[in-house]
Amino acid sequence: MASELTQRIRQNPQYQRLLKTRNTLGWWLTIVVLVAYYGFIGIIAFDKSLFATPVAEGWYTTWGSPAGFGVIVLTIVLTAIYVNKANREFDQMVKEVLEKEVKS
Repeated sequence: MASELTQRIRQNPQYQRLLKTRNTLGWWLTIVVLVAYYGFIGIIAFDKSLFATPVAEGWYTTWGSPAGFGVIVLTIVLTAIYVNKANREFDQMVKEVLEKEVKS
C-alpha cells in the first residue's frame, strides 16, 4: 500500500512530466541502439561481402572492424547523453518534486 507522500508525488504534474520525458528519451536511445546492433548483425548475415571489403586497397583492415567499433562508440556516446541529461535535468526535477511534496 502506497503512503500518502507517495500518492502525492505520483499525482504531481512535474513528476508526470519527468516520467514522460525520461521514458521518451530512454525509448528513443534504445531504438537507436537496437537499430545499430541489429543493422550490424543483419549486414553480417545477409551481405558478408560488404564488411569483408578492405578499407583501402592493400590494407588488411576491412569495413567490419570500423563498423563494429562504431557501434560500440555509439553505445558509449548514447549512454553519456542519457547520463548527462539525467544529471542536469532529471535529478533537478526529482529534487524540486520532493522539496514541494515533502514540505506540504
